[in-house]
Amino acid sequence: MTRKLASFALSASTFALAACATTGEDAPFTATVADAKPIPHSAPAAAIPEGTGYFASDSTLPFMAPDFTKISEDDYEPAFEQGMAIQAAEVQAIIDNSAEPTFDNTIVALEKSGRMLGRVARVFFQLTGTNTTDRLDAINTEISPKLTAHGDSITLNPELFARVKAIYDNRASLGLDREDTKLLEGTYDGMVQAGALLTEAQVEQVKAINSQLSKLTTEFGQSARGAMADQPVLFDSADDLAGLSEGDIRSAADFATSLGHEGKYAIALQNTTQQPLIPAMENRSSRQKLFEASFKRADGNTDIDTRLLIARIAELRAEKAGIFGKPDWATYTMWDRMAEKPSTALSFMEQMVPALAATQRREAALLNNAIAADGGDYEVKPWDWYRYANQIKAEQFDLDEDAVMEYFVLDKVLEDGVFYMAEKLYGLTFKRRTDLPVYHEDVWVYTVFEADGSELGLFYFDPFQRPSKRGGAWMSNFVDQSYMWNTKPVIYNVLNIPKAPEGEPQLVSFDWVNTTFHEFGHALHGFFADQKYETLSGTATARDFVEYPSQVHEMWMVWPEVLQNYAKHYETGETIPTAMVEKIEAASKFNQGYDFGEVVTSALLDMKWAALTKEEAAALDTPEKVDAFERSSLKELGLEIDLVPPRYRSTYFNHIFSSPAGYSAGYYSYLWTQMLDHDSRSWFRENGGLSREAGQHYRDTVLSRGGTMDYFEMYQNFAGRKPDVKYMLDALGLTGGSDTDAKAPNDDGAAGGS
Repeated sequence: MTRKLASFALSASTFALAACATTGEDAPFTATVADAKPIPHSAPAAAIPEGTGYFASDSTLPFMAPDFTKISEDDYEPAFEQGMAIQAAEVQAIIDNSAEPTFDNTIVALEKSGRMLGRVARVFFQLTGTNTTDRLDAINTEISPKLTAHGDSITLNPELFARVKAIYDNRASLGLDREDTKLLEGTYDGMVQAGALLTEAQVEQVKAINSQLSKLTTEFGQSARGAMADQPVLFDSADDLAGLSEGDIRSAADFATSLGHEGKYAIALQNTTQQPLIPAMENRSSRQKLFEASFKRADGNTDIDTRLLIARIAELRAEKAGIFGKPDWATYTMWDRMAEKPSTALSFMEQMVPALAATQRREAALLNNAIAADGGDYEVKPWDWYRYANQIKAEQFDLDEDAVMEYFVLDKVLEDGVFYMAEKLYGLTFKRRTDLPVYHEDVWVYTVFEADGSELGLFYFDPFQRPSKRGGAWMSNFVDQSYMWNTKPVIYNVLNIPKAPEGEPQLVSFDWVNTTFHEFGHALHGFFADQKYETLSGTATARDFVEYPSQVHEMWMVWPEVLQNYAKHYETGETIPTAMVEKIEAASKFNQGYDFGEVVTSALLDMKWAALTKEEAAALDTPEKVDAFERSSLKELGLEIDLVPPRYRSTYFNHIFSSPAGYSAGYYSYLWTQMLDHDSRSWFRENGGLSREAGQHYRDTVLSRGGTMDYFEMYQNFAGRKPDVKYMLDALGLTGGSDTDAKAPNDDGAAGGS
């Protein structure tokens, strides 16, 4: 499905990715939200209204970047209403065109529609993710179902579909190029997937379900964020936090004071089940308290409980899939994935389970020995795992993670690490600028330049955790690259690094360094977009392909030349010692039972939810039954779930429950793309490593292709071969045993294990 049509069919939280159009500024606007419905068939094309307010026209700032000084919270609702009404009229004008349907007057015209709506959506949904307020949340709740209904009025319009189908049926004779063909096929397939071939009664059912899903998933996302951001964990004394650094303890005291708990200590939850401060805590009861607050969030342990919400979401998804004649949501929603079928994704994951389970048991035994050696009379639990895993790492590999962190200062990581990598591979350079308005004072902005000195785009970097930001890290665009609109990309990366106390150096963990390289890999995928159409541009690819370019860029964080350029001790300026790097790499294969296991468990849990029938989901009618389903689903996998719980429990699994589709039946993508990633790393090592030649080849064959071609073909154009899973198994230390039967994916989407 094209990104525009995918956005129509999904929730408001993904609508910001829509490619949407220009209207005049300062012209009077009289339409109301009711006008979001298509204009009657007899209306002339000239009836398209003009918008007013900030979002009615492109920004006048460089690269059309948003001017946050001119936007207020009062602008969003009228802009959404106007944008929907304008696009509805634009679509009706396509339908009313008396000329025979052509690629230009129907497919391209549809691609051009909704530009005002796209402008407001991109800004609004970035802010609700990064710097939200009660007012923005209320607008989100109000506008999400309206956007869903608006999308349905387009994707499920029978007159529009008739024109699209006429062109699609005649496509072989049109002489279209590859990108035109992909846009046409994506438009047609997207409308079929939305319900264009259903009966009128079925269409009404789908619309009703879409509306309900929009409301429920928005509610879930807000609840999950509230359970994280609004419910920090309180401790009574500094002794409870023994083991944490002085800076961390001081930050906890300041945070508690800001919440009205003078004399206490507060730690904010992060989005994953495991919490980064747990390993340093010497007090076992404190470790358990922090872990359980995270693990039990949104499950009724406090006043937030999402369990019946997710059961209802699963039921509605299964019901919708049934209307399309599909056995379950996974089968329905995976139609445009690289893997294509649930069985492909499941077999890919399940093949690795025996070796992974054995690794978990082996590592747990090592941890229990470490606990006993430390004088403990208990067996390892999830809140102990990383503490003792880190101890074993320190002993076996002589690796002090706190000492490692002292070599990673945030600005150097970005400018001397990430940007240096981009220069060596792709010839890019970057210039910090302070003349452009930002949505929060912590956001950094850079102009990105090509090797020839021409401007490539604009990059926003938002690194720090704050209560108004949802957890995790992500990339998206304020402006997409498009030759049709003559636009260059304006891209942002968002992270959640705990901010250092005032006056202290901003050190970052090894994991956050990795994430910084990862997210900039997404940014490069967007910057190197080379498409006519926004909806095929840059990262507008299949869900199980989009993480691949970002993951492969993680390899450069420890590439010797890159590492030596940015990993400098914050006090002495000393370059990170080679011996320490070797220890980091040696230690990277240890603890895969947890590190890799929690991701596999989450991916399989996601597929279990997506495999439910309507009746099975409806039977989960109490919170206790939801808990039982989650536990039984995980137990039958054969993994050590009491020791290695999923990275996200269902109750706060934003990836799969905070939008009508999102990553549902798609969290496996992180594993699938790891396979592509590690295979690609082998190619780079065999073909010049960190070189302009290797980088240009990757740019030409992958990063610049967007969603314009088959993904297996794209990969083979790059690597000259099909991807091989063995490189991932070797990298994770999961070779041997059952792994020997793993099969590489092939070009019809079938895959073996991982």
